[in-house]
Amino acid sequence: MSYMFGISELISLVISIFFILPVIVMLREIGYLCAATLLGAKNPRITLGAGPRLFKIGIFDMRRYYHLYSWFSYDSMRWNGKFSHIFLYLSPIMINVCAGVIINALLANGYLAEYDTFWNRFIFYAFYYVLFDSIPMKTLNGMPNNGMILYDLIRFGKRVDHNKTPFLPTTDGIEESYQDEMYQVDRNIREEKDRKIKMKEDKKKKTKR
Repeated sequence: MSYMFGISELISLVISIFFILPVIVMLREIGYLCAATLLGAKNPRITLGAGPRLFKIGIFDMRRYYHLYSWFSYDSMRWNGKFSHIFLYLSPIMINVCAGVIINALLANGYLAEYDTFWNRFIFYAFYYVLFDSIPMKTLNGMPNNGMILYDLIRFGKRVDHNKTPFLPTTDGIEESYQDEMYQVDRNIREEKDRKIKMKEDKKKKTKR
């Protein structure tokens, strides 16, 4: 009797979620970083994950849930023309294409054969993100993906989705949002502690009566 999903598949899933996907997403953000740096971006930052900050080293901001929601941000860019933005939004697509093609070529020539399952999965998710970024579509709250922005830039010379929220957030805005979020989390924790203390005190008073 064979099982469709066993221990080895579970291990592969865990490796995919906690290692392969975060690495591919980080590659994607590095693509943004490389392009933005060439275009004179100021205050660039790569934020990896969500939740409380674990550490911040230079432009890298690591959060506790590093496998969720990674993004690139900057405050301003020296060159802001049509072709600059085409280059910027094309960069995360191209870096994953290059990574996938290079690894696939190595596997085809007998390299990395010992871990071919791992690298095949890596290629799969790399091209998954390439397709997600390339096919023009609108995502959460009507935000355009890279493919939609590139389509608009090439056809109309500008974004035409009329979404007031910038596709790539500002670094200062992200930091302000993070501080507000952490303040609210701390406030909720304090309120919960105070509530439990009050409940204990009320219980003691009732017991004495």
